[in-house]
Order: sequence, then C-alpha cells, then structure tokens
Amino acid sequence: MESRIIGYIDGKGTEQERAIMESELAHNSKSYALYEQLHEVIHTLDTVKPLEPSGKLKMEFEKALQNEIAAQKKTKTIFFSPVFYGAAAAVLLVMAGVAIGNWINNNQQQAKELAELKQQVDENRRVMMAMLENQQSASQRMTGLSVAYEMDKPDDEIVSVLVKTMNEDPNSNVRLAAMEALGKFSSEATVRNALIQSLSTQKDPIVQIALIQLLVKMKEKGVVKQLEQMTKDASMMKAVKDEAYSGIFKLS
Repeated sequence: MESRIIGYIDGKGTEQERAIMESELAHNSKSYALYEQLHEVIHTLDTVKPLEPSGKLKMEFEKALQNEIAAQKKTKTIFFSPVFYGAAAAVLLVMAGVAIGNWINNNQQQAKELAELKQQVDENRRVMMAMLENQQSASQRMTGLSVAYEMDKPDDEIVSVLVKTMNEDPNSNVRLAAMEALGKFSSEATVRNALIQSLSTQKDPIVQIALIQLLVKMKEKGVVKQLEQMTKDASMMKAVKDEAYSGIFKLS
C-alpha cells in the first residue's frame, strides 16, 4: 500500500489505477491517514533547502577579509594581489565545506532510505510466509499470496513456498492465486520448470485449465506432449481436454 500511495503522489499509474487509489483513500481511513503521512514526508523532502554557512560564520569571514585588505596598501590592484587570491581561496574552502556537508547528508539519507526499504521488504516477506503457513484460513493464505504478487523478484525460498502452495494447498482458489503469482516470474528458469512439472500433477480441472492457458501464454512448446497425453486420458474432463486441444493448436 505504501508503494502504491507513493506512486499515486508522484503522479504515476494509469487513469484506472489512480481512480482505484482515489476510491481507496475515500473509503479507507487508515489508507488516507497513511497517504497524509507520506505526502507530508515527500513534501518535506522536496522543499528542504541545502545547508548554508551560518550568519555568524559569514560575518566573521567578511570582517577578516576587510581587515586583511586594509592592511595591504600596495599599488597593485586588488585583483592581482595576494589578498585577492587568499580571499578567493577562503571562499572556495567555505563553498567546499558546504558542498561536502550536503554530499554527506544526501548519502546518509539515501543509506537510511535503502535500509528502511530493505526492512520493509523483509517484513513483507515474513508476513507472507506466516500467512501461507496458516492451515486454518484460506483467506489468510490468499492475503499472503497478494504480498508475493507485489514483489519484483522473489528468492528461492519464496519460489519454493509458492510452488508447494500451487501443488498442495487444499483450496482451489489458493492454488490458482499461487499459480498466478508464479506466472509473474515465469522468465525465471526455476519458476518456468515448476509450472511445466505442475501440469502433470494437477488434478483440479479449474487449475488445470488455468495452467494450460498460462503455459500457452508463455509460449512453452515443451508441454505439447503432455497436452496430447491429457487429450487421451479417459478420466480427464471434457473441458480440460478441449483446453488441451486448443493449447496444442496454438503451440504447434
């Protein structure tokens, strides 16, 4: 939700996605409260001013400069005198100090943001794992899968849990959701192989049909033989056989 709200504040997303978010903010007080907090933080970051030397430091520098100029009474112009070069060096030192201070602050802020992001990812991962291990509530396991679907790239452990859920969960809807989450990462070789292998183990017609459609969408021609076997299986439902025939036609 945080990443979706930040994207909304930054003006990202399609019109439909933004309309969905506006509806969410209008009807969910917790989401709106989070929106206000994030909006305030982002506004503060956008308006923060770079560090500058204090007024006292400026006054002391100008006073020292004037005293040095007054002490020099040579006929050469100030521009070509050592006083000018000394003053210029002092100015450069002050500017360099300010720039270094800004650079350090920016790096510290970036490091802090990365640490917070990692902490959030780890927390999402922990929540997802806990929900998927909940054997009492299918709705909780569905919620855990929605967390997995928001991830950009899962690790091996998460993939393993998703595959196990797709193949073994007692609830058809949960198995479907796990399959869809894995489909998002089908470019990964381990995920692709797991989806192919699952075709020969699935018994639920709903999951079988959805899995055939996903493999066809992935243009996985390696499953044609499996699909042919399914069309010859007398125990297979007609709807599944029809989908297998369609898959063979599209992949051939």
